[in-house]
Amino acid sequence: MAPRIIVIDDENIVCQMSKRVLEQEGYQVETYVDSTEALERIKTTPFDVVITDFKMENVSGMDILREVNQRYPHTRVIMLTAYATLDTAIDALREKIYDFFPKPVKIDELKKAVKRALDTR
Repeated sequence: MAPRIIVIDDENIVCQMSKRVLEQEGYQVETYVDSTEALERIKTTPFDVVITDFKMENVSGMDILREVNQRYPHTRVIMLTAYATLDTAIDALREKIYDFFPKPVKIDELKKAVKRALDTR
């Protein structure tokens, strides 16, 4: 079975671009622009990799990270943000983030990060 990836970002273009690129790599990809809906999906469905935006309405990327870590400790979380600061990165590292990228993320970097995340599971 193909690895399962969920992409959560309030920018639909990020979701669609990520889905297209990652499906070409052979992954099964779900996308959500509504972080509350994505969190509910995560509560009932395990994923191999979670890619989430840091700053979203309602549910933040940190909320997503904490939920994933609590429910699925072997799932890797990759965070994307347009608001990259040292404090943001430190907070994410404290919560055991797998990888962290400032937006816009380069396609090749994202593909490599997902592959590394799956290899380290």
